[in-house]
Amino acid sequence: MDLLLDAICVVDARGCFVYISGACERIFGYTPAELEGRAMMDLVHPDDREATLATARAVMQGRLTNHFENRYIRKDGSVVHILWSANWSEKDQLRVAVAHDISDRKHTEAMQAAVYAISEAAANAANLPALFRHIHQIIGGLLPASVFCIALHDGQANEISFPYCANRQGAEDPVPGSDTRALANAVIHSGQPIRLRAQDPASGRSNPLGITDRSLDWLAVPLTTSTGVQGALVIQNRHGAPSYSAKDQQLLHYISTQIATAIQRARMHAQLEFLSRYDPLTRLPNRSLLSDRIATALARARRDKGRVALLYLDLDKFKQVNDTHGHAVGDQLLQAVAARISGCIRESDTVSRIGGDEFVILLETLDQPLQAHAVANKIREAFHQPLQLDVLGLAIVPSIGIALYPDDGDAEQHLLERADRAMYQAKRDGGSAHDRALGQAPAELAGGQTEVDQEGRLR
Repeated sequence: MDLLLDAICVVDARGCFVYISGACERIFGYTPAELEGRAMMDLVHPDDREATLATARAVMQGRLTNHFENRYIRKDGSVVHILWSANWSEKDQLRVAVAHDISDRKHTEAMQAAVYAISEAAANAANLPALFRHIHQIIGGLLPASVFCIALHDGQANEISFPYCANRQGAEDPVPGSDTRALANAVIHSGQPIRLRAQDPASGRSNPLGITDRSLDWLAVPLTTSTGVQGALVIQNRHGAPSYSAKDQQLLHYISTQIATAIQRARMHAQLEFLSRYDPLTRLPNRSLLSDRIATALARARRDKGRVALLYLDLDKFKQVNDTHGHAVGDQLLQAVAARISGCIRESDTVSRIGGDEFVILLETLDQPLQAHAVANKIREAFHQPLQLDVLGLAIVPSIGIALYPDDGDAEQHLLERADRAMYQAKRDGGSAHDRALGQAPAELAGGQTEVDQEGRLR
């Protein structure tokens, strides 16, 4: 029997080995002499012990068991997958079993399943954070991890970010530890995986990366696509789990390519989605997203009998800035204008750039028209101070027109046209923002006295 590739194991009623064949050492890493008298459950993987005990009881009740799978911890700390066939001898009060090593098959199956799961996650994830969580779940089903972190590398800026990290409690942690950062940095710049096994005080092994927590294993692999290293995946073992093996590193490294490809595709999709909804220069909502938000705001206002305002804003003499200082300065100016307007409104409101130097501000849930004029006043006052750009300071004056729902229309297009006309009237009047949208006489919004009627309209 010692010539067989499978191990023959005989276990007594207490669950201790009384005999094991010569194949034991190849499969479990222990010699037969080292295992005789030892409890079988000492070697079983902690996560498989409950199922193993239940199967052992069934065998001892006289049920012939074939094709039962579980995992054992080898002498070197690695994991071996075993396929068992077992029978109980009532006369001898012994359990006789044949152990067949199926680790290679399980390793291949795990890689195939992980690749499929990652591909499916990439197709179904709504966004990058959702994809990161799916990847965490997939890896967590393959390897124990008390720390799980994805790092991404920006080659142009040469910066490393950590969009997803989970700590020992399983909660997302926006700030990775110094060990995680050190490993991610090393893997990204070397392009090679790193496996650090738990520090044995007697071994005196060096610690070139300066890792502070060597009580557990670490695994870090590069996330590589055809364009190069995109980032890194870093995990740390959890207490009580077997040590990471070379096969664990091989598994993680193998599926890292699929992970990198999935992340790259998700990032490209997110970028395309952003470009379809936001202005790339100012990063403000564009006309398409503004239209969606106006529709939602109007529907809410109709339901709640509320008010909505649209402010149409244009920069006076913006063309002269481009002609005099160049389009690069003009772009900087638009970015500074976007930031200054955004600082004048509530988080629930929307500032959008709909083209050129034209901006539209959506103000929701207003109690009275005067609130829209107060915002317009606030915006104009914010532009009393010059905008400081990289190369110079520029004074710019906005012209603003206002349209209100339901006073000036109940449809997006009507309100935009009304606000646009009011803005051009303000521009013709010399850059001062006037209220032409309410059908009243012009009212200076940049200072001076105004009168309000009983309905809150400016006179």
